[in-house]
Amino acid sequence: MKRKTLLIIINLLIFGTLYYFYSQSHTTEKKIENNEIQNGNIIFQTSKSSQSKAIQLATKSKYSHMGIIYEKDGKYFVYEAIQPVQLTPLSKWIKRGEKEHYVIKRLKNADKIVTPSVLSKMKQIGQQFKGKPYDIYFEWSNDRIYCSELVWKIYKEATGIEIGALEALSDFDLSHKAVQAKMKERYGDNIPLNEKVISPAAMFNSDKLVTIE
Repeated sequence: MKRKTLLIIINLLIFGTLYYFYSQSHTTEKKIENNEIQNGNIIFQTSKSSQSKAIQLATKSKYSHMGIIYEKDGKYFVYEAIQPVQLTPLSKWIKRGEKEHYVIKRLKNADKIVTPSVLSKMKQIGQQFKGKPYDIYFEWSNDRIYCSELVWKIYKEATGIEIGALEALSDFDLSHKAVQAKMKERYGDNIPLNEKVISPAAMFNSDKLVTIE
């Protein structure tokens, strides 16, 4: 009798766990639907990558990763520069972030700017970066590419709009030990302080965007 009761409890626990993860996945999609997320929206999160803390400290922002949301066959994806540049299911992308927290923004007057033809152009421009390696050196080239650079370049080329101001590496706060250690790891003693950079923070704080979620 005790063994039968124990098996029932174990089965209930297994079922409860599976149901929780199933409902969490569908809750994410429902929240997206209810907030009328649009193609081309920009999504931000705090990455769990090894370089995230250094980016946060240098840019004085909690957000260290971002991408563009696209809808495909009724499902949402994030086009992002990781290793390599790829399209990632939105629910998977959210789960990968710190505490699954995210912020979604879009251009002001996006309904007039991000038209179907412009959206098509964005995807076409983005296609040239698909499969390219992640740029750990944050160089302003198209050979390798990092997350904010991908989003910035797609929007700039497709709409003519610059979301966030370009800065030099020297403009960031490089004083923290964690930042200096990461810079030393990447560049050795030859830090390219004049390298042109666009940060997730600069785009997140841009007055050209409005927050929707």
